[in-house]
Amino acid sequence: MGQIVNVNFKMDSDVKKCMEEACAEMGLSMSAAFVIYAKKVGRERRIPFEITADAPSPERDYYYPQTEAQLLSRIDKALQQIKDRHYTDAAEAGAKLRNEFGL
Repeated sequence: MGQIVNVNFKMDSDVKKCMEEACAEMGLSMSAAFVIYAKKVGRERRIPFEITADAPSPERDYYYPQTEAQLLSRIDKALQQIKDRHYTDAAEAGAKLRNEFGL
């Protein structure tokens, strides 16, 4: 066994609290849990669980795949709102369009 060293990193306080609670329920300290994780990564040469991204969504993702018809429908809706004078000025219209289209 090598020399014991300190490893420091930052994480969100809510994530830390949740992990501390989970570790306590398993009878582990966070330090012990990270050592277990580090040993497994070193031994297996991989992250010991699957890492995935959240599924894309039109509300969050500007590059969310859309059909041409969906995109044209959103543009037509925005243009109709402008024609119906739902905006007081061009800046407000632009801001609402940027928000709606995720720009």
